[in-house]
Amino acid sequence: MISGYVQTVQGPVPTAELGLILPHEHLFTDLRGPHDDDYAIADPEAVGRVLRSYLDEAHEAGVTALVECSTVGVGRNLAVLRYLAEITPIHIIAPTGVYRHAYIPFSLLELSVDELARRWVQEIIEGIDGTSLRAGFIKLAVSDEGVTPLEERNLRAAAKASWESGAVVASHTPNGKLFQQQMTILEEEGHDPGRFIWVHANLEPDLTLHLEAARRGVYVEFDAVGAEWQSQETLADYTVALLDADCGEQILLSHDAGWYDPAQPDGIPTGEGIRGYVELIETFIPMLRRRGISDELIHQMTVSNPARAFALSGSAA
Repeated sequence: MISGYVQTVQGPVPTAELGLILPHEHLFTDLRGPHDDDYAIADPEAVGRVLRSYLDEAHEAGVTALVECSTVGVGRNLAVLRYLAEITPIHIIAPTGVYRHAYIPFSLLELSVDELARRWVQEIIEGIDGTSLRAGFIKLAVSDEGVTPLEERNLRAAAKASWESGAVVASHTPNGKLFQQQMTILEEEGHDPGRFIWVHANLEPDLTLHLEAARRGVYVEFDAVGAEWQSQETLADYTVALLDADCGEQILLSHDAGWYDPAQPDGIPTGEGIRGYVELIETFIPMLRRRGISDELIHQMTVSNPARAFALSGSAA
């Protein structure tokens, strides 16, 4: 059973009150990792000064909620998230979980599957680190070379935590082979494929694997909208192919954009800098319309699907 609300930084919000939701974005990310002395340290107000215009722009374009995917190991900062939630009308959904092997904090290395699952359930049901701020989903990642033993432990813990908390599991997944490896592990734990998001599915060029995932009930997330390195026409091809196969209920669309980088004096990441959160609305959706995709299907992919994916379900609903 799917509940009628998503868990945000400022508390539960009925899905009926939400419009367009961005299911994979970043607000504050520190790729130096948790073993760096200055890891994830920043003044929330300084972060707000840098990001506010991007959040205002997104709100004005029609974004109602944004899923922050910078989890433990790559910069999750509760003070920053709470402050940003106060200065924008956009609802922010925070993660529990942990990033891939190289970014796992020392404090989590020796925990058992059950211990890790209990920690994540607590962060969803009660609050994170003794605060009232509750996570709204479980974010994981696997290494490019293959699922490591620690990442397998994380997946098994996530399956247990998802069942107990009702939260969806979303995992950074570099290709289709790794998607299949993860699903084998999750299903050994009895995890419902319908409570899994294949993050970065656009990195896998084999459309038959997208189709396989969608037909199993997995959410197939194409989250490189507006990225310079990703052909937007190809991204549209992937989207239309699943729609043509009547798998529109499993598609999620987002930018994987942002973010404030505390490793930089001005908070601006090197390379592309800060990518905003409006290309989906301003460029990609018009591209889909030119290909004949109806407003009904666009609403399904950008409003209905992410609301259903991130609404708590199961025993917590």
